[in-house]
Formats: sequence, structure tokens, C-alpha cells
Amino acid sequence: MNGMDLLRNKVVVITGGGSGIGRALALFIGTHGGRVVVNDLGTSPSGEGADTGAAEAVVREIRAAGGEAVASCDDVSTWPSAQRIIQAGLDSFGRVDAVVNSAGVMRHSAFENMPTEDFDLVLRTHLSGTFYVSRAAAPHFKAQGSGSYLHMTSTTGLIGSMGCANYGSAKAGIFGLSRLIALDMKRHGVRSNALAPSARSRQWERTNAFRQAEFAKPGANTDFRQFRSTQGTSEQVAPVAAFLLTDAASEITGQIIGVRGTEIYLYSQPRPARALQRSEGWTLENLAEQLTPALRSSFTPLETYGEVFSWPTL
Repeated sequence: MNGMDLLRNKVVVITGGGSGIGRALALFIGTHGGRVVVNDLGTSPSGEGADTGAAEAVVREIRAAGGEAVASCDDVSTWPSAQRIIQAGLDSFGRVDAVVNSAGVMRHSAFENMPTEDFDLVLRTHLSGTFYVSRAAAPHFKAQGSGSYLHMTSTTGLIGSMGCANYGSAKAGIFGLSRLIALDMKRHGVRSNALAPSARSRQWERTNAFRQAEFAKPGANTDFRQFRSTQGTSEQVAPVAAFLLTDAASEITGQIIGVRGTEIYLYSQPRPARALQRSEGWTLENLAEQLTPALRSSFTPLETYGEVFSWPTL
């Protein structure tokens, strides 16, 4: 099967397409026959400023390689601008076939010190932004009877990490939103999946530096220096992400896929692990006597991403 045929003429909107994984994916799709709307507000990793040059630079690279692309510099975190992002695809290429929600910012802080405005900003950009852009595309996907969403979640939300209560909460919300979109839009021939990529990026480097400074105290068991070896590259993520947008992935919807180097994972999703029942109901006394002993062996360990994925990238 020719990879160019899988993506040929597919119109893909990619938010956060000016850097990191979004950039790698935009370049991959744009050089494999797809048509790309590269959306990026051009802010710093923590959300300050704006620069149209980030999206425009990626567009120039795609066009120089013979591909088709347009730039969008609208903000994902407001409804009117999210609608303009989708409209850019419709105006330029006549349709939209897929949406990739990759835009985001990070502001690090231990939970007990986290400013409320930092929590609000990160949730608004990641989770609300994913909803707004996806919702803006939904009527068009419904009308054409097809479409595919790919939303960037994270092991920070799926497993856990320190100093990222805002980011992890947003990413956990995104994989829930992805599944709910899949359920609602299945009847219209539309798919929705979440991707949990592990890749070195400017955001990841800042996050790791913060954790090293904040949590790697003398005597701590966690060595944050080793975490770098557990990350792949954005270029390794791009083909997997692109494939999930193609018709060849038509059976995949409502799933969480992980990519780490040359490894691909299918993540489990919450299901009951153990059950207890008393016909006469529960009291504080019998709960104290039975609950913890019965469930202890099934408790999920309190681990971070680096402890779960402790081996170097393959």
C-alpha cells in the first residue's frame, strides 16, 4: 500500500502545528500528499506573546517540498477564533477531513503553590481549545458523513507526573472528551482517538528541568536525569498520528494510542477492577474491616510516567 495514497488530498487541520509534534506531523502529512492548515498562535511554551512566523515557516517548508498548506494564527481557546481555524480549511481547500488538536501551553508548579490563573489558562488552552476546534468541525463532518479527530493527551494525565496538576487535568479531560466525541459522532461516520506521545520537545525539556529543581531533593528515589532516555522524537510520532487519520484506520475509534520511540501502545481505559457486595448494605464498621484488605492487591500504584516506563526508548 502506497503511503501517499492514504493521505492524498486529505485536508487536515493541525493546531499547534508550528513546533514540536504538531510541526513534525504537519510536515509529514504535507509531504505525503495531504493538504494542511497549520495553526499556531506562536506563543512561548508558557503561553506568552504571539508570533505568526511559526505557522508560516512550516507552510513554507511544505510548499518548498511540493505540498499544499496554509497558515492560521488564530487562538484555539475562544469559540469565534476556533471557528475561523476550521473555516481556513474550508476556504482554502473546500473541505476538512481531519482535525488534530495539538496546541497547548505549560505552566509548572507544585500543586500547593499553583496560581489559579495558571490552572485556568492551561485548562482553557488544552481542554476548552480541543472542544472548540472539534465542535467547529463537527457540522462539516456530519454533512459529509466522514471525518477523523486526533487529540493529544499525555501520560501526565493517563499515569501521572509531578508539578503538572493543571496540564495533567487537561490531558485527562481530553481523553475523556475524545471517547465521548467518538460515541456521539459514530452515527455520522466520524472517528475520534487520543494519542499519548512521548517525545522530546521544548515543553518537555522545560518540564523536566522544573521537576529536577523542585522534586529531586537529596535522598529522593527519583532520578529525573534518566527520564530523557525514555523519550522518543517528534518525527517518530508523526507517521503513527498520520495513519490514525486515514481510511486504513477506519476500525480505530474511541481509543488511546501511545507512541514512544519505535514502540506503540494501546492503553487500557477505566473499568471495574474488583467488586464487593453486602446484601444488608455497608456500615462504617464493616467498611473499616473489609474494604482495604479486599481491594489492597488491586490498588493502582502511585507512580509517575518515568517509573512506569523505566526502560530506555527502543
